[in-house]
Amino acid sequence: MERKSAAGSIRNKERSKKKFLDAVGKILKTKGYAGLKVNDIATTAGVDKKMIYTYFGGIDGLIDEYIRSQDYWINATTDKTDKILPDIKDGGESFIKEMLLSQFDYVYTNKEAQKLLLWSLSEPRKSLKKLIDTQEENGEHIFKYIFHPYFKGNSEDFRAIMAIMVSGLYYLNMFASVNGSVFCGLDMNSPEGRERVKRAISFMVGQTYENLNTQED
Repeated sequence: MERKSAAGSIRNKERSKKKFLDAVGKILKTKGYAGLKVNDIATTAGVDKKMIYTYFGGIDGLIDEYIRSQDYWINATTDKTDKILPDIKDGGESFIKEMLLSQFDYVYTNKEAQKLLLWSLSEPRKSLKKLIDTQEENGEHIFKYIFHPYFKGNSEDFRAIMAIMVSGLYYLNMFASVNGSVFCGLDMNSPEGRERVKRAISFMVGQTYENLNTQED
């Protein structure tokens, strides 16, 4: 009986934690980060607000865990990167192309991710700083083990190109969601407009590899 009771308690805890995390997402999408108050989160979750402190140590801990669960680059963990390293034959060209295309779609369809991006640009917060630091750590792992060995002396130029591409993809999605849909004459909310951007991503990655490649033929 005690074992069953303990197992039930663990399941209840996990269900309650998920309710809190889901509540953060719902409020973020509808009210933005300014609406993330303890009472509102607890009401939306339907769970006693005291449990936020029991499970997460407070609202900052809850938001930290929520942020970790949502970020694309954090979800592309170093463990996953390690597993694909032996399979990379093209200096990571296919890998980075797929990652950029996936990120473009992910941010567009994930309204919570969009709100997190806006939040990170609008307010200094420790949990958001942790998010950015973790992004950089995971990105550094990818640069170090995949791209640096391939580009060698041109690896810093590759970093600069990726910085422009990633930030550009973020901005196009944010613009389409918040302030309109047409950018440079392309409708970022139409399948045709987004497909042209995707073709441009593939083209720019291809040109980068062709022009920065230092490997011998």
